[in-house]
Amino acid sequence: MKQRFLYRYILLMLVWILTGNMAIAQLFTVKGTVKDEDGNALELATVSCAEQGKVTMTNLKGEYSLQLQSEDSVVIRFSMVGYKTRTRVLRRPRTTQTLQLSLDPLDELGEVVVNKRRRQTSQTEQLDLKDIKSVPSASGNAIEELVQQQAGVSTHNELSSQYNVRGGSFDENSVYINNVEVYRPLLIRSGQQEGLSVINPDMVEKVGFSSGGFSAKYGDKMSSALDITYKRPKSFEATAMASLLGASAYVGMSTKKFSMSHGLRYKTNRYLLGSLDTKGEYKPNFLDYQTNIIYEPNKRWTFNFIGNISENHYNFSPTDRETSFGTMEAAKSFKVYFDGQEKDIFRTLFGTASISRHIGDSTHIRFLWSAFHTKEQECYDIQGQYWLDDAQSSENLGVGTYMEHARNYLTANVQSIKLLFEKKLRQHEIESGLTMKWEHIKEQNREWEMRDSSGYSVPHSDNRLDLIYTLVSKNDMKSRRYEGYIQDTWRWHTGESDNDDERQTFYTLTYGVRFSHWSFNGETTLSPRASLAIVPAWNNDVTFRLATGLYYQAPFYKELRDTTTLLTNNMTEATLNSKIKSPRSLQFIAAFDYRFQMMDRPFKFTAEAYYKALSNLIPYNVQNVKVTYYGENLTSGYATGLDLKLFGEFVPGTDSWITFSLMRTQQKFNNTWVSMPTDQRYAINFHFTDFFPGTDNWKMTLRLAYADGLPFGAPHRGLEGQNFRAPAYKRADIGMSYLAYKNNHPTTYTLKNVWVGLDCLNLFGISNVNSYYWVTDVMNRQWAVPNYLTGRQINGKVIVEF
Repeated sequence: MKQRFLYRYILLMLVWILTGNMAIAQLFTVKGTVKDEDGNALELATVSCAEQGKVTMTNLKGEYSLQLQSEDSVVIRFSMVGYKTRTRVLRRPRTTQTLQLSLDPLDELGEVVVNKRRRQTSQTEQLDLKDIKSVPSASGNAIEELVQQQAGVSTHNELSSQYNVRGGSFDENSVYINNVEVYRPLLIRSGQQEGLSVINPDMVEKVGFSSGGFSAKYGDKMSSALDITYKRPKSFEATAMASLLGASAYVGMSTKKFSMSHGLRYKTNRYLLGSLDTKGEYKPNFLDYQTNIIYEPNKRWTFNFIGNISENHYNFSPTDRETSFGTMEAAKSFKVYFDGQEKDIFRTLFGTASISRHIGDSTHIRFLWSAFHTKEQECYDIQGQYWLDDAQSSENLGVGTYMEHARNYLTANVQSIKLLFEKKLRQHEIESGLTMKWEHIKEQNREWEMRDSSGYSVPHSDNRLDLIYTLVSKNDMKSRRYEGYIQDTWRWHTGESDNDDERQTFYTLTYGVRFSHWSFNGETTLSPRASLAIVPAWNNDVTFRLATGLYYQAPFYKELRDTTTLLTNNMTEATLNSKIKSPRSLQFIAAFDYRFQMMDRPFKFTAEAYYKALSNLIPYNVQNVKVTYYGENLTSGYATGLDLKLFGEFVPGTDSWITFSLMRTQQKFNNTWVSMPTDQRYAINFHFTDFFPGTDNWKMTLRLAYADGLPFGAPHRGLEGQNFRAPAYKRADIGMSYLAYKNNHPTTYTLKNVWVGLDCLNLFGISNVNSYYWVTDVMNRQWAVPNYLTGRQINGKVIVEF
């Protein structure tokens, strides 16, 4: 009996304990929806109970459900990146509890003062746009002129926005605006014809530039990548500028969900072209309109549209020219009287639309569509009768006539769709993209040149009249391109894991691969790329950077035109080479960055050494800014050099820099090493900004350039004839700006600043050589007559900011 009673007692105790614990551990469910301040559902918001170690996330509809243990008080925490955290306390909750709440966005940060230059851990440098409006400019393309002053970049024509990077041609530089690659007109042959580039400086927020070793996200170009991001105005803002070289207007406005900006630019370099040796009636007019519209209905979606309409007209009727050249002991005079005219039209349309889906703050999916259309016409008939004399004895050395004719028409259409994916993790930033492009280019060109020297046509034939140069082409090309890439940026550190950065070594590894396929030639390329940045523990102001990669130059159109097919009577027919291959560049880059303080001001010194092994090259000749390709993979070569840059506040509150570059680039043509047309052996650029003593209202900007001359030779002779080198390019521009009016308490739609500026372009009046015109004297000797660029000119401008 006692044993049976004991068993019953133990059983009753167990039942009591179990039922008591169940009561203590009673569960309940909390559920509901999390929304933003506008009532839109927030997906991937975090809902947690720290005391019980339970956490969940909202779904795509903002809904959540979490099972917890009931207690006297249960604290529920709602959080999401970019929003203020909220908590709710439940008192002895039972069964199911429903909580509906909204999260408010975080307040914007106040003004931040930066005492050190940003550390560069990739091959893309963020260029400083400070005071870009006050910089003296001959072309009106401020962003490209900023790029031209960087280390490793060269230009020999102040009228042109094009540039060479580390021995590459003009066509080896990619340009992106908001993740979309943009194109230039194709028939441009001189800086005088160039109008306004597609980049509107008033609308730019950020500029990233890489002169080599860039990541896989940037397309198939061998030399450089220029990454432009257009800004989203935070409130109403406007700028108007007028000068002797053109005018521009910009207006931007923004609400909580919607923003738009518009830019209108007009350029006429008629005043500037009046300083050239060739006199006549110049009528260049360039007009450009752009818009950037952004609609963000909630935190999940962003819609963006960018549109551009550009109309460039270049009309020219030359009258005469007189050029003196040679040395003091052998001075020559070249006089020409012209008849005829030139009429060119370049009409360009560009548009891009994107839809972005933001899944939380770390995941983004973007779909982009873009279209580019250009319709170009280049027509001229110009006859010149020339006299070549000895300037000292007035002896006539040669007399002749030349006539140039062109009827060149081109239409190009490029459309693309692009899908981008971005994911940010704790130590990784993963990015990938797929692109499909459709290209349709149609051209009909015919150009020739007749040259008569001392009564004999050149080249001379006893039984027929030959032209020195004739080129005809009629082509219609349709093709598709498929491109894709994936890359990862991995950041980690070693050393003691406390808050003292000086005891840790930081690493940034960016690696990825890019592929491309072109239907025109059936070629598929694979381009692996990688870069590593190391910030050592012994000095966190030092950064070592290494980069390597296999880069391809995807032929677009000009590279396809085989201009070596010679028919009868010196006539060349340009056909499209369907067997063309992409030129290839294997790059190795080693760089060193050092941030330091001097005179209590921030500075940064950068040094980059590089070597590029080039293969499958398509040879080309350059005349002014026109690049004429052979249309075949004929050569291999190399480019190697050293780029140095010192950037900092030479004067407190201003940005200045000096760059120095050394380079050598050659190619092997017919078993002979010859210099590349871009073989600029040295270059120095200096950009200096200062205030007038005692005031910040007066500002001065000085730009100096000194660059080695490029190889050249007689026209239509090929690379073998490039045996000469032009004089060095030397130029100084200075600009002074005065803050005539400043509103210290500006409000919306009120006047903010008024700047008045005066620029002196080509301060020392140096006659820089752009190209050469070759004439033959009575002794059948050829003379290279230099075509000089613009002389000294004064430009005044007024800038009004709202």
